[in-house]
Formats: sequence, structure tokens, C-alpha cells
Amino acid sequence: MADTVSQEVRSRMMSRIRNKNSKPELLVRKYLHRHGFRYRIHDFRIAGRPDVVLPKYRCVVFVHGCFWHRHRSCKYAATPATRPEFWLEKLEKNRTRDERVQSSLLQAGWRVAVVWECSLKASADATLAELKKFVLSDDKFTELA
Repeated sequence: MADTVSQEVRSRMMSRIRNKNSKPELLVRKYLHRHGFRYRIHDFRIAGRPDVVLPKYRCVVFVHGCFWHRHRSCKYAATPATRPEFWLEKLEKNRTRDERVQSSLLQAGWRVAVVWECSLKASADATLAELKKFVLSDDKFTELA
């Protein structure tokens, strides 16, 4: 199946996708700040450069886009029809890197939360309340989907 827009238009569209300060990420940060949590963002000293680092709780939060991080069984994680081999390889590398980074952080004593974009779209209040519970708990890992 051919792309519905020209290569130049597609390139321009893809270049506008943010890797930092996305709407879902800002939603998470505003919620945490409003509830009294203080954090660092995109700390390069920590493996994987987490979106949010809560040093007091030794907790990191990754806000994952369902497409880019291959959220399983999610309608937003569809593989593009144009150049599917390229996309499958690229997106699978993202998934592998995510797993490696999460494992590394857990071994280093960090607690890891992954918040999926679709969960914020479907029920932001419930997802963010679960995140708050996780930060205050002793759990080592959670995936909010």
C-alpha cells in the first residue's frame, strides 16, 4: 500500500514528533508537581535518560508513546504499511533498548514506572492516581496501560 502523502510531507510530519516534553509527558509532570513531588527531567546521568526522575523515592518514570515503543495489543502501535520491514526493525530495536534500560535500572536499585500514552488518553485521572500510588509504594516495577 502506498503512502497517502508525498515523501516530503511525510518527512516534515515525522520531524515534528517530539522526543521530549510531549503532551503525555507534560501531563504526568504537572500531575506529580501538583501533588507535591519534586523531580528532575531527562537526567543524562541515569541510564535511558528517564522522562522523570524522583531522587527522593529512587524512582524513574518513562512516558512511552505506543507507536514508538511497540505497546503490545494497542491500536496505536500499528506498523505502517509503507516500508514495513524498515519500521519493524527500527521499532523492535526501540523495544529491545527499553527492556535493557529497565533491567539495568532495576539492577542499580531504581524503581521503574512505564506510563503508556494510550492509558493517559483513555483514563488520565486513574492512570496518574496509580502512578502516585506506585511512587509512594515499595514496588520495584509497574507498567500503567
